[in-house]
Amino acid sequence: MPWPAGPQEQRSGALDSELMTLVARGDTAAYSQLFDLVSPRVYGLVRRVLRNPAQSEEVTQEVMIEVWRLASRYDATRGTVTSWILTMAHRRAIDRVRAEQASTNRDHAVAVQSIETDFDQVTDTVIGQLDAERVRHCLGSLTELQRESITLAYYGGNTYTEVATLLDAKLPTIKARMRDGLLRLRDCLGTAER
Repeated sequence: MPWPAGPQEQRSGALDSELMTLVARGDTAAYSQLFDLVSPRVYGLVRRVLRNPAQSEEVTQEVMIEVWRLASRYDATRGTVTSWILTMAHRRAIDRVRAEQASTNRDHAVAVQSIETDFDQVTDTVIGQLDAERVRHCLGSLTELQRESITLAYYGGNTYTEVATLLDAKLPTIKARMRDGLLRLRDCLGTAER
């Protein structure tokens, strides 16, 4: 059972809620005040997850921009302003950790491949070019949103959330389009003749 909120926390929560209402209406002064109140806690949380000061500052800035953009979506019945913002910060930090891990894994895979010596480099190069051409052909058969989503995720190394933000689309839409696009790619690549 959580500790009951003291008088200071109750006043702070009411103030945060009032500020969020003003921020949702586009009040930049209220946003500045909310930023000053909440950003140190956001940075602290993100820093504990990422441990890298530069990345923590970057993620904190992304979260605070997201607060400005999504202020109208805040629902006071689901929790305090601070908990809403800290939840966004935690999710964003975890997404960054996952993206960094995926990047490290890709770098490791490339390093392992470059260590191996090819016995027939010409054959491998030709097969690689043919495969790349098949992939380009199959990517051309996708819808624009599917193609952009897959390209941003697999070639750009972005998470679902980042792809949704970049394409200004809802996260479930991006996930569905990517799943459908990958299925179409699999079918295209599996049935295409070599």
